[in-house]
Amino acid sequence: MFSSITTIRVRYGETDQMGYLYYGNYGLYYEVGRAEAIRELGFSYRELEEQGVIMPVAELNVKYLRPAYYDDLITVKTILKELPKSSRIQFHSELYNEKGELLNVGVTTLVFIDVKTKQKAGLPEALKERLEPFFK
Repeated sequence: MFSSITTIRVRYGETDQMGYLYYGNYGLYYEVGRAEAIRELGFSYRELEEQGVIMPVAELNVKYLRPAYYDDLITVKTILKELPKSSRIQFHSELYNEKGELLNVGVTTLVFIDVKTKQKAGLPEALKERLEPFFK
C-alpha cells in the first residue's frame, strides 16, 4: 500500500452560502492529493504526459460525513491500495479536519491513455518501478 499526506486550507471562495466547503470542491482536493502523491514518487503529471501518457478521470465516488468550513486546515490522505494491473488506477482519498475527524472519503478511478492513439495503455513502466516496493 502507498499513501501520501498533504494539507490544504479552505479558502473563502471555496465555501457556499452555508459556510461549508462547497461539495463540488472536494474533487479538487482529491486532485491536489493525487498530484502530490505522484510527486512523492518522483514524478509529475507533466512528466507522465511528456512520456506519452495522460490520465483522465473515469469515475469519482464521494461520501460526505461532516462539513469543512472556511479557514479549516484539511489533511488530504491519498492511498493506493493495490498496484494497478490494467489500464486503471484507483486513488482512495480521506479528508480530515484539524481535530482529526474524518470529513469525507472518495475513490477516483483514472485510466492510462496513450496520448497519440487515444487508446487505453498500461501502467507506465517507470511509475510501476516506483510503486512496486510499496506492494511487496
